[in-house]
Amino acid sequence: MKNRTRLGRRIFEMCLFSMLAALMLCTKVIMEVLPNIHLLGMLTILYTLLFRVKALIPIYIYVFLNGLLAGFNAWWVPYLYIWTVLWAVTMLLPKKMPQKVGAIVYPSLCALHGLAFGILYAPAQAIMFGLTFEETVAWVLTGIPFDLIHMIGNFAVGLLILPLYKVLSRIVEKETK
Repeated sequence: MKNRTRLGRRIFEMCLFSMLAALMLCTKVIMEVLPNIHLLGMLTILYTLLFRVKALIPIYIYVFLNGLLAGFNAWWVPYLYIWTVLWAVTMLLPKKMPQKVGAIVYPSLCALHGLAFGILYAPAQAIMFGLTFEETVAWVLTGIPFDLIHMIGNFAVGLLILPLYKVLSRIVEKETK
C-alpha cells in the first residue's frame, strides 16, 4: 500500500509538472504578440513557492520545450540559467512571508527580474559572440527600453502570484493527501 501511494504521488507529480511546463510554454507563445510581456516570471515564482526545489522540474521542462519548439540556438542558451536566478532568489525569501509583505515583494521581484533580463542575458551573449566589455555594456544599454516594458509587464502579472498561490496550494494539498 505504501509503495502505491508513493508511486501514485510520483505519477501525479509527473503529470502536474508536465502540465505546468506546458502552461508556461503556451502562455509564452500566446503572449508573443506583446513585446516582453508574459507570465513566465510570475509562474516561476509561483511554482517555486508551491514546490520549492521541485519547481526546477517544470521550469526546465519548459526550457527544453521552448528550445524544441523555437530551435536550440544562441538565444536559448541564457534560458539555461535565467529562470534559475529567479528561482534561487525566490528560494531565499522566507517561506512564511506575511501576506501583506508578499503582495509587494513577489510582484516587485518579478518586476526586477524583467528589468534585469538584459543584464542576465549579457554574459552568454558576450561569450558566444566574443563581445568586449564595452560592446556588452552597449548591448545592455540598447535593450533598456525593452527591459522597462518587461519590468512593467512582470509587475502587473506578478500581482497574480498570491491569489493563484492560494488556489493552487489548496488543490495540490488536496491531491497529495
